[in-house]
Amino acid sequence: MSSSAEPLPVRASRSPALSGNVRVPGDKSISHRSLLLGGLARGETRVTGLLEGEDVLRTADAMRALGAKIERNEDGSWVARGNGVGGLLNPEAVLDFGNAGTGVRLMMGLAAGHGLTVTYDGDASLRKRPMGRILTPLKQMGARVVDCAEGERLPLTLEGPQDVIPVTYRLPVASAQVKSAVLLAGLDCAGDTTVIESEPTRDHTERMLVHFGADLIRETEGSESRITLKGRPDLVGRDVTVPADPSSAAFPLVAALLVEGSRVRLENVMVNKTRAGLLTTLEEMGAKITRENERELGGEPACDLVVEASDLHGVEVPPERAPSMIDEYPVLAVAAAFAKGDTIMRGLSELRVKESDRLAAVAAGLAANGVRHTIEGDDLIVHGGERVAGGGTVETHLDHRIAMSFLVMGLASEEPVTVDDGAMIATSFPAFTDLMTGLGAKIEGAAG
Repeated sequence: MSSSAEPLPVRASRSPALSGNVRVPGDKSISHRSLLLGGLARGETRVTGLLEGEDVLRTADAMRALGAKIERNEDGSWVARGNGVGGLLNPEAVLDFGNAGTGVRLMMGLAAGHGLTVTYDGDASLRKRPMGRILTPLKQMGARVVDCAEGERLPLTLEGPQDVIPVTYRLPVASAQVKSAVLLAGLDCAGDTTVIESEPTRDHTERMLVHFGADLIRETEGSESRITLKGRPDLVGRDVTVPADPSSAAFPLVAALLVEGSRVRLENVMVNKTRAGLLTTLEEMGAKITRENERELGGEPACDLVVEASDLHGVEVPPERAPSMIDEYPVLAVAAAFAKGDTIMRGLSELRVKESDRLAAVAAGLAANGVRHTIEGDDLIVHGGERVAGGGTVETHLDHRIAMSFLVMGLASEEPVTVDDGAMIATSFPAFTDLMTGLGAKIEGAAG
């Protein structure tokens, strides 16, 4: 999506009971990683259930630019063919990642670790996002920033070392993206690469590296984990089934909780414990959520979630839960607006450096729709009630999760809620509007 395109306002109105069985798009984190590692690994990787949103398609284009063969089959599956670790090539042009923060940060690690010199760019939103926390460990591994915008932001040219320096890197803040970038940079290293994290973060990269044949060891003591990757593994193509994205499932899930009389089944949703913070929190708030058909998909735990309309009450969400639900705080704030009493969300500093300053954007959206709230440092307190007035227009700041969260609010508020631009929803959930209206939601606009 071009940041200069005309805005596409979308409006959500109070809806009748939602019902149906749906499968939300494949998980974005798994989709990115399946193309990165499938396009690197020797031989063929077949991926089913890939999220075909703009963010993931940018990663596919980037891997093609580095020499991988990636194509979509008529049956909807994808095939990636790589040349093995060490087999990537310098791209001939700038790699434009659009709005894909995960894609660009993981690619920085992978490409730098292969000694490539790459210029990265993105849309207006991605250009505002800081890259310093990724660059710090990559510099320790021998990479050099040739050129960048002020504040180590995009556009940015990064030159990888000819010989990657083995490192033991302790994450200063919980970040799966930084951890992943370091591990991917260590793939073509002659020695071992170790990352130490003091609290758990998403472990999708480690799981998928092992799935493709990497020698990786995780040692955990208390809340601290030490992850060590042996360099230059023989990664071989593997089949990957992408489970449904829990971050995308959050929107119909919360909608079903809030719209009176609703009952919705969400199929094949990933329930990896490093991503289950929203489920845990909603259950503490009194949500009626049942897990059925528990199984594994692509090495990840998954199940069907049966969700029924529920009377929610406020809770306190501890800061240590943030890494397992960082993308879900906007829609949790919407749920909290309808809950009885205060919901206190602590330790949300990471929200300030997402696609937008999500903490400020959530607060502004709440205010526009008559929801009382307080921000105290990095804590957000939503003073909930049984009714939400609605009637406001929310500025999305090119942030897909802000857009979808407040459209969910409009399905249960007294008056419709409008988001100023729904075009960027396509970055993660292209069929959002179709899926939601198929359940009975009243959403008008051009968001997909």
